[in-house]
Amino acid sequence: MAGKGFTTRQVHERGRVGGSSPRATPIYLTAGFSFDEYGDAAAHFGSGEGYAYTRIGNPTVEAVEGALAALEGGSQALLLASGQAATSVALLSLAAAGDHIVVSNHIYEGSRGLILDNLSRFGIDADFVDDIGDPAAWEAAIRPTTKALFAESISNAANRILDIAAVSAVARSHGIPLVVDNTFATPYLLRPIEHGADVVVHSASKFLSGQGAVIGGAIIDSGRFDPAVSGEKFPHLVAPGRNGAPSIADRVGGDARIAYARESVSPRLGPTPSPLNAFLIGQGIETLSLRVERQSANALAVARWLAAHPAVASVDYAGLPGHPDHALAAELLPDGFGSVFTFTVAGGAGDARRLVESLDVFTHMTHLGDVRSLVLHPASTSHVQLTEQERRALGVHPGTLRVSIGIEDVDDLLEDLDRALAAGAAPVIPASVAWQVPA
Repeated sequence: MAGKGFTTRQVHERGRVGGSSPRATPIYLTAGFSFDEYGDAAAHFGSGEGYAYTRIGNPTVEAVEGALAALEGGSQALLLASGQAATSVALLSLAAAGDHIVVSNHIYEGSRGLILDNLSRFGIDADFVDDIGDPAAWEAAIRPTTKALFAESISNAANRILDIAAVSAVARSHGIPLVVDNTFATPYLLRPIEHGADVVVHSASKFLSGQGAVIGGAIIDSGRFDPAVSGEKFPHLVAPGRNGAPSIADRVGGDARIAYARESVSPRLGPTPSPLNAFLIGQGIETLSLRVERQSANALAVARWLAAHPAVASVDYAGLPGHPDHALAAELLPDGFGSVFTFTVAGGAGDARRLVESLDVFTHMTHLGDVRSLVLHPASTSHVQLTEQERRALGVHPGTLRVSIGIEDVDDLLEDLDRALAAGAAPVIPASVAWQVPA
């Protein structure tokens, strides 16, 4: 650009990327993409060919979406800015004003707040199922206006395990999808779509990225939308588009749900992931199985050790025989029971606080799925807006602590816990591996 002004050259002088083939996924950290020819712009806006704007599509983001779809056994994936964005977009792609969803009572409190405080303002009603292991309870909650069932594969905080096949059969009989938050299990331990789920969501900030550095979320769809069975329930997927354009279902068939999320909900609400965050999530995915295998093994060892400690009243970990869902967990999670669980110290809130303040290897923070072991007191943090009765129904007691076990040497974790438990009050009740906590 010889002869151009300095500011012009400062903005425009760039070498074009050559035809090299980098081993790592390139980071396309750009707001938009230039068109090579005049007609390319019209082709993109007409048929979606190529890339125009990162809010709509980005090669780095698309590469990670492909990996997630493959790992979950889905048809397509949609990467978003956070796990909350993933849940929001997934549910808003299915339900509208006047509609209804059925939800497990054992879910992340951020999801509960989204459903009760935000979706309700959009006219979307919800009923919560307490006995998530009873398909009849799910069946009884369904209305003519129900557009989705929503649950977690491994719940927060009581480690309840969802019988995905049984609940998905209920959903299928009504022509509605089962949406499963698979954050705790990860696709390495459990792939809900293989058991009948229709839509899977993740907080990619957790195990998928693993390093605790970035925020992200994901939706993965089974690609099994059937207009003949579910078209009446979801008219926005089967109705003709503007000016008589083909419906989404006519254009993409079984991918109609995720196509609607990608084309209509996500770009308009705008929870776009940064390409840099997408890159780091993609890097984390490459070591997912190695980390989760180690974390699950460590967690089982820590849970067994805690269950035998005289200062611990109970341990809510599906990997222990005393947990009510242990048999189902053994069936669905043959490669490990996950690494997030709760335990309750016998001395109550005071001992729980002293334990947290005495830990050295464990990090006290609101997060999970990190390579580092983490600890949190749910009653005073994540579950603080619930009543005491509501917390107890979810397995959250004054002395309950949630841990996310990392990849450290397990002996160091046990030593840290042993010292911290000793810093609390003297033991007051015998140890128990039973799931129930005394009232």
